[in-house]
Amino acid sequence: MQAAWIFPGQGAQYVGMAASLLESHAAARRLYDAARERTGVDFATLSTQGPKAELVKTSNTQPAIYLHSVALALLLRERGLRPAAVAGHSLGEYSALAAAGWLDPLDGLALVRRRGELMYQAGLDWAGTMAAVIGAEPELVNRLCDQVVAEGEVVQAANFNCPGQIAISGSLAGVERASALLKENGVRLVKRLEVSGAFHSPLMEAAREGLLQELDRVALRPGDAPLYCNVSGARVEDPEEIRRLLGRQLTETVRWQSAMENLLADGVDEVWELGPGRVLSGLLQRIAPTARSRAADKAAELDALLEGETT
Repeated sequence: MQAAWIFPGQGAQYVGMAASLLESHAAARRLYDAARERTGVDFATLSTQGPKAELVKTSNTQPAIYLHSVALALLLRERGLRPAAVAGHSLGEYSALAAAGWLDPLDGLALVRRRGELMYQAGLDWAGTMAAVIGAEPELVNRLCDQVVAEGEVVQAANFNCPGQIAISGSLAGVERASALLKENGVRLVKRLEVSGAFHSPLMEAAREGLLQELDRVALRPGDAPLYCNVSGARVEDPEEIRRLLGRQLTETVRWQSAMENLLADGVDEVWELGPGRVLSGLLQRIAPTARSRAADKAAELDALLEGETT
């Protein structure tokens, strides 16, 4: 079986991203030119030169990561390669859909940009935060979050990333209370994250409603590889089900560990991470230490992938 392609989410960005792709590949330049025409934003300059203060704004970060990831996928497709399956972490789910042909790349860009705007506004309207929880079992995290919810606050598991790495999300008081309970129960590290809102929690409901309106306007067509989705971790191949799941993703838990376990159980024998950084490759090694994985961020790494497929 061919390799599965996976795509990173928010937090993977850095100033200088995509520079080598834009320098080396005309197809990448064409994508960024089309993105500028569609949005009026020069994401090529923003990604490669910053400033960082602008790049890290949610409404800029999400499209920048998306374009970098999709450029890599389109360059692989230009050489005749196709994924065996796709998955993406949160924002990366849109990159995955574009990479596998479910979503037009520029339609996906418009969705991602609007998604970032809606999430940022929801964070302003409903103050919230997130925290990383290291070394806890999912059952304990869920039980203590449920206890805090019963006390009248908002908090839930936002990401099950890999064994021992979970994120929680909710109101300021909810995350603070859950964090205290986790520490009281022996969890070795609970650390607040620098985020602009309570992503993947009920506090994103207004963003979800706005995103659903945008999703209704966009065509989703059958792709050429299945998606392993965030909400359930399961394999999905129906466009309308994917549309519903993209809406649910904003307020529900990202079950990344389950998605990777199911993808590997279905026979994928190699996973390629496409996009800035190597966060997902690190998570995969925690989920399945024997899984074969490779990553492409810069042009030289992309060339290595292509060389490996032709030798």
